[in-house]
Formats: sequence, C-alpha cells, structure tokens
Amino acid sequence: MKDAVIIGGGLAGLSAAWRLRHWDIQVLESDQRVGGRVMSEKRGPYVLNWGGHMYAGEGSSTMELLAETGTRSMRIPGSLQGMAMNGKFITTGPIQTYPFRFPMSMSSRLAILKTGAKVGKDVLRYTRAVASRPGETGEVRQQRIYDFENDRTFADYIGTLSEDEQSFFLPPVTRSAADPDQLSAGAGIGYFSLIWNIGQGLGRCILGGASTLTEGIAQTMRDRIDLGADVHEVVQNKDHVVVRYTKDGVDHEVKARTAVLATPASISHRLGVNLPDDLREALSKILYGPHVAGAFLTNETTPMPYDNTYGIAAANKSFSVALNQGNLVRGRETVRQPGGSMMTFSPASLGRKLFDVDEDTIAKTYIDDLNSIFPGFESIVTEARVEKFPFGSPYCFPGRRHLQPTLTRPSERIFLAGDYLGTLYTETAISSGFTAAQEAASLLSTRLQSAAHLASTRPIKAV
Repeated sequence: MKDAVIIGGGLAGLSAAWRLRHWDIQVLESDQRVGGRVMSEKRGPYVLNWGGHMYAGEGSSTMELLAETGTRSMRIPGSLQGMAMNGKFITTGPIQTYPFRFPMSMSSRLAILKTGAKVGKDVLRYTRAVASRPGETGEVRQQRIYDFENDRTFADYIGTLSEDEQSFFLPPVTRSAADPDQLSAGAGIGYFSLIWNIGQGLGRCILGGASTLTEGIAQTMRDRIDLGADVHEVVQNKDHVVVRYTKDGVDHEVKARTAVLATPASISHRLGVNLPDDLREALSKILYGPHVAGAFLTNETTPMPYDNTYGIAAANKSFSVALNQGNLVRGRETVRQPGGSMMTFSPASLGRKLFDVDEDTIAKTYIDDLNSIFPGFESIVTEARVEKFPFGSPYCFPGRRHLQPTLTRPSERIFLAGDYLGTLYTETAISSGFTAAQEAASLLSTRLQSAAHLASTRPIKAV
C-alpha cells in the first residue's frame, strides 16, 4: 500500500509531491506531460510561454519551493502598465495621465478620470482590507480577501461605461478569466491593485521558463509519475483510499493511506465519489474561464518600443494582454541582443470566442493584431504556436466567499490542492499543495508513531 497517491501532475500536485517525496508516493497525470497550465519551452536565451508566468516573491510558498528545488528566479523587469488603445501605445508616466495621451474626446477623458478615481479609491480600500495582519493564518486572510465586495458583480460596481471607458478599464479586469458581469466587484478591484502596485504578490519570473520548475520536480521522481493515467474515481475508506484509473487501455487500482486531489474543482467533484455531500457541492460550484494563449519567437536586430515593458493591456483586440517575455532577457543584458519573445493571452469571452478556431488561424489573428500595435511585427516572427486551456483560471464570482469554509475544512484521508482554493493563482497552487502534503504527512506520521507505541508496549514473551 502506498503512503500517498497524488492525482494531478500540475503545479499544485507537483508541489504536494515534492513535500511528500520522502514517502512512498505515486503521481497520476492524465496528460502526456507534467505542468498542467504551466507550460514553457526554451529557444536559446528566450522562452516561449503559454501558461502561468508570474510568481510570488519573498515570504511566499513559491519562494520556499524555488529555494528547496534550486530553481532560480528574478523580479520581472519593466512596467506592467503598458497599454495599446485607439492606435497608440503608452508605457511610461503615471497611469492617471494616460487618458490625456490617448486619442479620444474630452468627454471620454473626463469620464475615464471619474471612473478611475472611484476605482483608485477602492483599490486603496482593498489594499488595506486584505493586507496581512500579525498573528493571522493564511486561511483567515484568504477568507477576508473573498469577503471583500463579494455580493455584486464588477459590472454592477462599475456601472454603464462609454466605449472609450470600456476600452480603458475592461482589459485589465478580463485578465482574471471572467467578464465583468461574471466577476465579483472585489476581484475586479483586486486585479487593478495587482497591476497598479507591482509587487503585491506576483512579481517574479522563473529563469529558463516556468516549466523549469515543474519539469525539475518531475525529474527527481520520474519513476513515481505515471503519465497518461486517466483516473476514474477516488474512494475514501476508514483506513485507506482506493484510486481506480486506466493507462494504455488497461484498468488499474492502487491503494494508499492518503490521497491528494490536485485536479480542477469540477474534476475533483467527479472523482471524489464519496466525499462529503456539501464538499462535493462546493466543488461543483467553482467556475473557470478558458485561456487561449499564443507564443511568438522573433528575430529583430534593433530595439523595439516594448523593450522596457512586460505587461501590455490591449483594447479591442483578439487578446486582452500581451506579455513581453523577451523583457526577461532585456533585464539582464548590458547590450540589446537580437531577438525576442512575445506572449498573447485571451481569457474570458475572448478565449471562448477563439476556443473552437484552429490554431493556425488564431496565430495569424494574433500576429495581425500585434502588427497593428507594433507595425512591422509580422516580419520578425520566426515561430508561432497557440495552446488552449479549457480550465484556464478559476475566478471569484459573487457568493464565492460562502464556499471557502467548506473547501478548506479538515478532511479525513483525501486532501484538496489547486489554484481554485485562493486568489493568488500560481502561489495558491503551490501553497495549497504544501498544505495538502502537510496534512497527509501528519496523518502518516501519526500512524507510524502509533505503530511504534504499540510495538514498544507489547509484552515480551518468555523464552
């Protein structure tokens, strides 16, 4: 019997596996690769990236994992406040000046300033409300984040917007994988807090690409990871867990003392057939938005207008944001080297619109839109590839706060992990994996201590 079976080889599952690596474990992953929504590939000094690209800094579970695995990271260089709107690209100066620098009517400028003042005031309120407090646990703080403005949508909060206001305010919000009428007001405000205040949680990148972390963990336990393992059900018993799965057309069953369910919430709901009813119901209510992402390798030999910018909000394009992955090289070089890498990201309704379109057509659409922002871009693209993620990111919707106590309640032998358990994306995936591993290890250690105690108190037979 195994000590633990981890279902899901994404970032959460691998984080749990890493912390349980000294136990007898098995990782079951349905895909033919590990990493889940973490996906990158190296191209010389550059990285093509399609998935999770921003990571937490000092004092986080992410930094613990990076240190333990020997994975190098750096602070993301450049601005996150680049924006393309109405035929112009702006990346420098206070964001409050942007409405006066984009082509638009004076009435639009005044409307944006008025709405911006409202959002800015509530960003400050959000920052104060969700700041860490001495002595509190991460779970208590996370609940407070969910509680903030969670009874209405961001659309209800922001009100009716003019066309220019929508172009200005909606791209940052839809990065969260939901549209304004789906996302809670607090989550939308929180996303502006993240973008306007670099370093509030997610401000680092992994050198060599994010897959350096996930593949690095997998290599340390490759013989304990089964790829292409399609799990059908996870059954919790009094003293063990049974996991049934199919691999290469053959049915398998493995028993373990504990299990970590590190799959998207709706899949965990389906697999955990005898989890408590209220927990299964809570899992079924978690909502995800799809992601469609493009990665483009370029061969320019001269500086580009986006060289000092990492994040570029794009109004009225096929993607809501472009992410200059080449900037990770720019931030470490003394002389501008040839080439670069760009990522485009279509979440929420943008992703749904593209999801059934073939990858080549999407790539061409992305390149055309990038070319409209940066004339000549199409001529420097040497490689283009699109990836689709049906479970792109979970998002916080009105009423989400009521589910958290059930989702984080102590379990018996099946422990949950995944980015749906919090609001910090990659950091939540890692921290929830650590928590699940700790709970499993505590149960396993208690069993060993009980066994040792029984052995020490057993009467010695006379010879």
